Amino acid sequence: MAAMSETGSARKAASPPVLKRRSPYPGWFFLPAAIIYSVLFLLPTIASLYFSLTRWTLFDSTFIGLDNFAQFLREPFLIKGLVNTVFYAVVTCGLKVVLGLFLALLLTSRVAARGYLRSVVFFPVLVSTVGVGITFTVLMHPTHGMINEGLALLGIKGPGWLTDPNLALFSVALVDVWKGVGLATVIYIAGIVAIPKDYYEAARIDGSTTWQSFVYVTLPLCRPATVTVITLSFIGGLRTFDLIWAMTRGGPGFASDTVASVIYKQYQSGFYGLSTAGNVVLFLLIAVLVVPLTMLLNRKEGHE
Repeated sequence: MAAMSETGSARKAASPPVLKRRSPYPGWFFLPAAIIYSVLFLLPTIASLYFSLTRWTLFDSTFIGLDNFAQFLREPFLIKGLVNTVFYAVVTCGLKVVLGLFLALLLTSRVAARGYLRSVVFFPVLVSTVGVGITFTVLMHPTHGMINEGLALLGIKGPGWLTDPNLALFSVALVDVWKGVGLATVIYIAGIVAIPKDYYEAARIDGSTTWQSFVYVTLPLCRPATVTVITLSFIGGLRTFDLIWAMTRGGPGFASDTVASVIYKQYQSGFYGLSTAGNVVLFLLIAVLVVPLTMLLNRKEGHE
């Protein structure tokens, strides 16, 4: 036995060491990406943090500490902007998830002209956001807009889509969904197409109905696509500005103001330090809401 153990030890000692597989690319290959990332993200972020603590113009700056943040948080319409931002993000995100999944199911079925319909659904994503905003501003005009004129033909009095304080933000959110649901649909189509057909065949053999196959096969296996759509849509909703500004400019009054539009109004008024502090507040708002949401979604995905 002793001889056998000595022989085994000798073989282990004689075996060559296991070498870790090295990357075929040298480390300095990452240098261009690091430079671009630093110039376009790190340096502007650090500069924004500094200038948010100053009262600055294009030619000089004065350090004032946290006064900009204190003044920004005292603005009477900031709370309204915060509430509107979260409401807008939740509504647009939820509708894109539901409608994107529904359209993806439709466009992966045996519907006629499926390829053409996919193009039609995705086309609004390619259109300029400002152009979409201007177009729907005309369509939603309370008296001469095509939408209300069409409702009038049916005997229905159309509302003031963009002039009613209770409807303005929701109307813009609907336009945002119309423009962005195509991207959510494409992501869901990719997720559905990637599901092996064996799962559906097994469910059919077990006697599952179409609804049961959807609930127990499609939905769970489309979870990565759902996580992607929720994350992208929620971030986009929190940082929205261009569509809001093109359609309502935050009005009527402050009814459709978001944090981004409040920041822009401060910048227009010449309060550069105050608007920079607002950018930091918006960054923190996105981080506080999106990071825990992403961690929660990814954790649940990992447990399944």
